[in-house]
Amino acid sequence: MTAELTAAKPQNIKRPRDIKRPQAKSRIRPAIGYLLLCLIALAFLSPLIYMVATSFKDPAEVFGIPPTLFGSAFRWQNYTEALNYLPFLRFMGNGLLVAGLGTILNVTVSVLSGYAFSRLRWRGRNLIFVVFLATLMIPQEVLVVPMFVMMQQIGWVNTFQSLIVPWAFTAFGAFLLRQFFLGVPQELDDAARVDGAGTVKTFLLVMLPLAGPTLAVLAVFSFIGYWNSFLWPLIVINDVSNLGTVPLGLQMFFSAQGSQWHLVMAAAVISMAPTLLLLILLQKHLVKGIATSGLGGR
Repeated sequence: MTAELTAAKPQNIKRPRDIKRPQAKSRIRPAIGYLLLCLIALAFLSPLIYMVATSFKDPAEVFGIPPTLFGSAFRWQNYTEALNYLPFLRFMGNGLLVAGLGTILNVTVSVLSGYAFSRLRWRGRNLIFVVFLATLMIPQEVLVVPMFVMMQQIGWVNTFQSLIVPWAFTAFGAFLLRQFFLGVPQELDDAARVDGAGTVKTFLLVMLPLAGPTLAVLAVFSFIGYWNSFLWPLIVINDVSNLGTVPLGLQMFFSAQGSQWHLVMAAAVISMAPTLLLLILLQKHLVKGIATSGLGGR
């Protein structure tokens, strides 16, 4: 027995070269992973980089041969010309009004419906929720015609109400908030009722503060949806000069006299400012909200 152990002992000793190999592999694999992630990120960012670079080019260099990423000089006046070429600031103001009010209305409706579908007990709740959720399967292009007829019948065509109200009652927000409220322990409701709180007080003082990060996620998604909406404003708005939003304003750069691509890119960069600022301000809440609302793949 002693002889066998003595014979097996040298085989278990690792040589220094065998120890170094795993360490080298452990360093190379993350480096390759980071390199691939950087290349993928660069591929996704390439349209954004091209847009920003083109916004500083001279008009003659936008489609110049050979193509260049940046022009011979930075043309800062493209931004002032873009603002003066059209009433673009008015389009920005209209977009902020529509997106801001639409986001507030959408978040309010979603949090109330999500709470009703998750915490309140009433007959037919699950069936109605399934029907409500099935509306997500209907493409927007199918809805625009009946919605336009509805707006025409109630006299809302060519108004801000037609841009805000129809898209405030979507099932996505209700589903998002319902999933969050289902994850909150029932003991919190019981404890609130023991303290004498009713349904409304429990919702306002207990549930609503807990839903802050999820509300931030919904607010960002809703704001971006309103801000970038093009098809519905194009159909329902006739007076584009006074009621048009940013996507409609960008379309007006394409005229019969030709496309002002350098101004289009400059206006597009300006139009990104509100959504970018919103994402920066709510970044911390977004990460927390996505992790707790079920969008993180849990």
